[in-house]
Amino acid sequence: MVESEPDEKLLIETAQRDPRLFADLYRMHFDRVYAYVARRVATRSDAQDLTAEVFQQALANLGRFEWRGVPFAAWLYRIAANAVTDHRHRSVRDQQVPSDTEPEREEHERAERSASLYRAVRELPTDQRRVIEMRFAEDRSIGEIARVLGRSEGAVKQLQFRALGNLRVRLDRDDG
Repeated sequence: MVESEPDEKLLIETAQRDPRLFADLYRMHFDRVYAYVARRVATRSDAQDLTAEVFQQALANLGRFEWRGVPFAAWLYRIAANAVTDHRHRSVRDQQVPSDTEPEREEHERAERSASLYRAVRELPTDQRRVIEMRFAEDRSIGEIARVLGRSEGAVKQLQFRALGNLRVRLDRDDG
């Protein structure tokens, strides 16, 4: 049951004088604040933790609350919105902080894959290697490659197809 404004104002003033009486405000608004938070976070435990944080902050700052005719719930929702935003920022920041060895390992793995690819390209038959180098390293079109090699576009496409198939086989063999 939502209290009328004068009753809510009286409860706030009473709780400001004696923080132990904040429990009435807590009981009156808990369900709505919890529902608000729960709709905005991924887990139930996060919703419980953040709701507790909202009411802790509200109690800690109750002395600074000024009645302006706006429901007390609006103030609680503002605290809840800030708590949810802070939670999201912490979650994103925590996910972006890799372990110390992770970047080095990833960089090493990338370097190994690149080295394997370069070795595999070097092992291709000359025409296939030239097509792959021109197509992907030099970023040339099929038409340009055909003119340079003096071949038809269809022949260049076939060379590229065979080269990519050979690379796939060689790279799979290196990985296995």
